[in-house]
Amino acid sequence: MGGGGQQTDSGEPAKGDGVGPGGGRGGSAVYTWEEVQRHSHRGDQWLVIDRKVYNITQWAKRHPGGIRVISHFAGEDATEAFSAFHLDANFVRKFLKPLLIGELAPTEPSQDHGKNAALVQDFQALRDHVEREGLLRARLLFFSLYLGHILLLEALALGLLWVWGTSWSLTLLCSLMLATSQAQAGWLQHDYGHLSVCKKSSWNHKLHKFVIGHLKGASANWWNHRHFQHHAKPNVFRKDPDINSLHVFVLGDTQPVEYGIKKLKYMPYHHQHQYFFLIGPPLIVPVFFNIQIFRTMFSQRDWVDLAWSMSFYLRFFCCYYPFFGFFGSVALISFVRFLESHWFVWVTQMNHLPMEMDHERHQDWLTMQLSATCNIEQSTFNDWFSGHLNFQIEHHLFPTMPRHNYHLVAPLVRALCEKHGVPYQVKTLKKGMTDVVRSLKKSGDLWLDAYLHK
Repeated sequence: MGGGGQQTDSGEPAKGDGVGPGGGRGGSAVYTWEEVQRHSHRGDQWLVIDRKVYNITQWAKRHPGGIRVISHFAGEDATEAFSAFHLDANFVRKFLKPLLIGELAPTEPSQDHGKNAALVQDFQALRDHVEREGLLRARLLFFSLYLGHILLLEALALGLLWVWGTSWSLTLLCSLMLATSQAQAGWLQHDYGHLSVCKKSSWNHKLHKFVIGHLKGASANWWNHRHFQHHAKPNVFRKDPDINSLHVFVLGDTQPVEYGIKKLKYMPYHHQHQYFFLIGPPLIVPVFFNIQIFRTMFSQRDWVDLAWSMSFYLRFFCCYYPFFGFFGSVALISFVRFLESHWFVWVTQMNHLPMEMDHERHQDWLTMQLSATCNIEQSTFNDWFSGHLNFQIEHHLFPTMPRHNYHLVAPLVRALCEKHGVPYQVKTLKKGMTDVVRSLKKSGDLWLDAYLHK
């Protein structure tokens, strides 16, 4: 939650809002959860980490992960999210000190909103075990070989045209190889973006910009600010941008009924499981994401990310212009994006779209993540095809864990879930994909029933 390596603005001290002696900068005041929860508005934001109360109103604007992700925890206990997102929590705490205004009163529980204290403590014990066992440390050889196979695919695709020419069949094979390299580079940038490869955050950030920028033509900052919100509050309306469907789809069990009762019909939602195939997988990456990425880079004046992105397109056109010319090269990259988009959408949606979606329910970290995520069965192909996101549960619980360790922690997570009665879902790859369509149809039917009868 707190950032690293940037200057902070001190939060204004509380004045007369605490139970104790006035919330001075020294953090001597004490507060109740009721008082903390009152400070959950855009211009007035407090949160709690390890029973310490922080005023993040000004700091939120400077938060390296973006203002939204930290603001999603305003008025709440952010301890578990803080631990999950930061490689070196002790280092980050230095930047929290100026924001400290007090602590919870001794009579207050450590958890807010009636969370299960035993479950929270057991998950913290599991996290401590994970750290002691070194499961948050990456094997650099694994990621070096992974990057190598991406670069090899790029070289083979180009070499194919140099040696055998540009027939339709060879151009199609080249496109498939490039789409594969793009999809795999997408999973690799995801690793660097989550700081799960290098020991130092700075190296993860630099390599992230190289992979997502130079190898994919996208923006690291755009991805970070969007994706961390998804991890902070998965499948929570107005907080997870991945379920902001812009009125094109209605999702889950709650939203369709709300739209139906209000007689909102931006699209024929009872047919969304059909038109999903026309505007979902084909268009998310080549149209929606590309528009968002470039609009964000220009509006935020993010010239560094723009330069990295342009280096990808410069390299691509230098390589393929001699074979296809300008418009042919544009057609090639558009087709590659089209193929990659199908791959990306099915992998990312099968873990989340069929799961629970609702407004904020203030759940503990494990319960919130498990209600919004499911796993896909492990196999060598599934691991490679999904970039190990078939272990979506473990990834969401430990977002900085290197992917090659997910299978080691999975049995421990499953045992903890069984102990506390938290559902731990594992599906086949086929069922995961078909459930995407089933969930869209179910939501569309709920909307139609509410639209016609409520």
